[in-house]
Amino acid sequence: VDGGFCTHFFRGHTGVVTTIMFHKDPKRLLLFSGSDDGTVRVWNLESKKCIAVLNAHFSTVTSLALSEDGLTLLSAGRDKVVNVWDLRKYASKKTIPAYEMIEGVSFIGPGSGILACLGVEAAKLKEKTDGYFLTVGERGIVRIWCLESAVCVFEQQSSDVTINSENEESRRGFTATTMLPDDQGILCVTADQQFLFYSCTRTDEGTFQLNLYKRLIGYNDEILDLKFVGEEEQYLAVATNLEQVRVYDVASMSCSYVLAGHTEIVVCLDTCVSASGKTLVVTGSKDNTVRLWDMEKRSCIGTGKGHLGAIGCVAFSKKSKNFFVSGSSDRTIKVWTWDDTLIDAGGEVPLKAKAGVAAHDKDINSLSVSPNDGLVCSGSEVRLSICYLS
Repeated sequence: VDGGFCTHFFRGHTGVVTTIMFHKDPKRLLLFSGSDDGTVRVWNLESKKCIAVLNAHFSTVTSLALSEDGLTLLSAGRDKVVNVWDLRKYASKKTIPAYEMIEGVSFIGPGSGILACLGVEAAKLKEKTDGYFLTVGERGIVRIWCLESAVCVFEQQSSDVTINSENEESRRGFTATTMLPDDQGILCVTADQQFLFYSCTRTDEGTFQLNLYKRLIGYNDEILDLKFVGEEEQYLAVATNLEQVRVYDVASMSCSYVLAGHTEIVVCLDTCVSASGKTLVVTGSKDNTVRLWDMEKRSCIGTGKGHLGAIGCVAFSKKSKNFFVSGSSDRTIKVWTWDDTLIDAGGEVPLKAKAGVAAHDKDINSLSVSPNDGLVCSGSEVRLSICYLS
């Protein structure tokens, strides 16, 4: 590196090299490489030769992991299996079916807090030579495995990955994972350049729980709408080319949480603080629905159906703050109402349109409610229209 010139050039794979890894023991000058030809090759850095070819995959090898003692190698691939290799004999020890395309695999160190949360005692772990590892892949969930029994001991019940229905690449879920140093948890990477940080806890009932404590987003695609959330404007809600709304912490600009529920791209949103002090967000989507969200619960409390086209704009009332309006490509404006009983209902309920009017001859793409809630102004491709609210 200091000299800036190439010292080794290895040739042998018949396909694209997809992953590489050095042996962690500096006394063992070995390099491992995986390829879409389905093989893992072991290269000796001193002799500059391939000393072993590990051939057991039937598809692209996506990730490699080395055990703490440096004697066991894991190779994961898109053939939905994890292969376990003995590096003393360069022979296969076992194949573990994962039932999903695996994009990342990582060993869990024997002193990790994750094992303590799982209830694995350190004394018992020292008696085993295999340990535990985690996998991530196309389903967008974290799974933890016992290598000795080849059994999955923990599986996330739901995915935190945001998926764009128009982008097939994002359907890969997680693309990589690693254990963070100093027992800070797990880092997972998604196909749309998100970094998800997880920590683990053990509940009072003795069950293992994986918690998402930070989300860093490197790319938002096209931003369609954004609004500050709450009276203190601590958060920023952003609608991009996704079915979800990303809510950012303004101070750190990390994504604090995601509002998921729409089945098509969210096009517009608005925010308000209700008369009862609840912070609310309304969203409109290409799935022809509007959704009302309670930001304290971080969940949808109401869904409005009735438009026959994509929702192009939404706006809360300014004075009473107990209704909002929506404009659609079906050229109509609808008025939706709610009350505190809806917010306190504890679940998602249908919203009913109080009124509707055919306002334009073209798609409606902007709305605004007057400060006294007496008027709503709508804009389309050809003209403005002012409607009176009763």
